[in-house]
Amino acid sequence: MTSRLPHIVAIIVLHLAAVLACVSSPASANDPGEGSLTRPACFSSSAEDRTLAQMAGASTVWNCRGGGWDASARVSWIRFEISGQSGEAPPSLFFTRISRFASISLTAIDADGTRRTATFGERDGTPEAAGPIFTLPLPEITSKTRALVVRIVGPHSAPIMTEARLTGSTTRTDWSVIQLLFLAMILGMLVMPLMFDVSFYIVLREKFVLLHAFMAFSMILYVLFAGGLLPVFANVSVPAMAIGGSLSWAAGSAAAAFFLTEFVEPGRLPARMDRALRLAGWWTLLVIGFASLQLSWTQSFDNALYFYGFVPVIAIYLAAIVVALVRGSVAARYVAAAWIPLFLAASERLLRGLGVYAAPSWFDQFLYSALALEVIVVAMGVASRYAAIRHDRDTARAEARMLGNLSERDPLTGLLNRRALDDRFADLHAAGYETIALFDLDHFKTVNDTHGHEVGDHVLRVVGDVLRTDPEAVAVRMGGEEFLVMFAGGDVETRAERMRQTIAVRVAREVEALKSILTSSVGLVHVPRSAGTPVEFGRIYRRADALLYEAKAGGRNLLASATIRRPAPARTVMPIRTPSAA
Repeated sequence: MTSRLPHIVAIIVLHLAAVLACVSSPASANDPGEGSLTRPACFSSSAEDRTLAQMAGASTVWNCRGGGWDASARVSWIRFEISGQSGEAPPSLFFTRISRFASISLTAIDADGTRRTATFGERDGTPEAAGPIFTLPLPEITSKTRALVVRIVGPHSAPIMTEARLTGSTTRTDWSVIQLLFLAMILGMLVMPLMFDVSFYIVLREKFVLLHAFMAFSMILYVLFAGGLLPVFANVSVPAMAIGGSLSWAAGSAAAAFFLTEFVEPGRLPARMDRALRLAGWWTLLVIGFASLQLSWTQSFDNALYFYGFVPVIAIYLAAIVVALVRGSVAARYVAAAWIPLFLAASERLLRGLGVYAAPSWFDQFLYSALALEVIVVAMGVASRYAAIRHDRDTARAEARMLGNLSERDPLTGLLNRRALDDRFADLHAAGYETIALFDLDHFKTVNDTHGHEVGDHVLRVVGDVLRTDPEAVAVRMGGEEFLVMFAGGDVETRAERMRQTIAVRVAREVEALKSILTSSVGLVHVPRSAGTPVEFGRIYRRADALLYEAKAGGRNLLASATIRRPAPARTVMPIRTPSAA
């Protein structure tokens, strides 16, 4: 399986690359073109007490070259230039990437200085089923309008500034229909491994299967929230979309640490690395998860904490993978093939999230493609590890059963031994095996002394074969030439006597070295379940042994029987029955 891994990954990458080529290709005549959007001309930031008039009068505070966006500032400013060309429909909507904020003011400025302002809270924004964006209506834009200034109070991320646009329709945004279909395809690819994980966990309850299922579920939520697909299915607010996307990514990333500690084969990760991974997981869940909430009082630092917080986490994950690979982990090969592309895509998203640079919306497809690759390849690794663990477990169980059988079986005859009988006697009696017959071969010592132990062993094997012929009986070798048989069903004395006679016939026929008939004696005790007598093997065995002694004392080649009843058992001694010739 592992030898085919590079080929499988290459095929997946080629397919994803082909889809990405379609996603990132220039828009068709029916798709929104670049000219349908108005992009920001300049950016700035300030304290909350700075007014629009002050910003308009200070040309040096505006950054019109790009770069240097600061999400930690209390107020961010964006300025759009409006051309006012005749025949061109004016923009009517402001849209940008979903993020938390305190308020957004949109001010249209006409050529004569007239201003029209509309102010909105974050719950006034409308998440659109057109990508990870929300829209706000613009104040009236006329042919005289020359600029639109956006004042964002309390922004929690740089992309809310760098990806801001003006448009005339929600169908004409940075996200094309092809991109949304691609995202829906990614979502479907994430669902399949989740279903496999659930199926695997039902059969083999390993923690790493459950953790990978949680990772897949978290990534499904991330695509729904951060990819902007959730508004297709439900009405959600901008805060819910912003928090849901960040928190689901943090939760999935935290689960990845614990998954790696459980998924890698035992002994392939040093104890220190195991502890570092677990600490990284808790750091991601608690610290980065806290930053995901984007609370109002954490606005100045939560964006930096969220993205910078992943830097040591990625470093620890990479180190763990390298160590496991060096130590020969097969599971780590799957993880490396799955996570390294994801680390690269996540690092690119990290730089954009910090405002280091701006990029087209289709850059997000790299991260979603890496997610699909990760879940598929790791699911293959989970399946491989699942198969290996199940094979090892089945082998161990088979060996345990074999060892159990060996410990409960007489190696010479294959019958149960005394130990097995001690464990099962009460259950067998309760199941209807109410008659116990103790068989002992007459003058067996003479066989060993005269013909040797090899012939004696042959005799014992033949006896074992005879005793196992009754389908309603359980035979046990008690030791030496003594055997015990527990009978169920009726007419037990006749069946036991027939078995006793058959021993002599089969031994005479199959053990050619013997020149005389080998007989046996039997002590038989019937203990009805309705007798009210406590089922105690030792007491019943001693009673059968006493009856066997009576049969021996009566001249051997006899069956002595008794039924334990109240107040006293009755005894009978059956006469000698000479076995017929074979």
